[in-house]
Amino acid sequence: MTAGESDLRTLLSGMSPELHPGRYVYCTLPAKVPAGLRPVVTVAEVEGPTVVVAQEEADSLGLRYEYVAAWITLRIHSALEAVGLTAAVSTRLAEHGISCNVVAGFHHDHLFVGAEDAERAVRLLEELAAEQV
Repeated sequence: MTAGESDLRTLLSGMSPELHPGRYVYCTLPAKVPAGLRPVVTVAEVEGPTVVVAQEEADSLGLRYEYVAAWITLRIHSALEAVGLTAAVSTRLAEHGISCNVVAGFHHDHLFVGAEDAERAVRLLEELAAEQV
């Protein structure tokens, strides 16, 4: 397993944002994750697990949600101890009125932005990357 990148300029210039197809929703569950549910993110919280799942999956199971998001993966392998990537990305999006929920995986950072802002968010991230070269 290779170590992730930690240089901020390299992270930003090589982030290569990838928009996943579909729409994703945040659901909170009263107890445990139901069998067969395929969340892309799971967070254990005192109030019950929060999951991010495909909207059609939540709809088919009758799960409640309020926030409908697009899922963007930053394709560069970022180190978990890297400093500044999340701040730079969320700041750029915030400057343009786009909310951003960030989840760090071992290999990549994943952004959940309002579904209606998906294409614009990707363009802004690509512009940010180009500014680093």
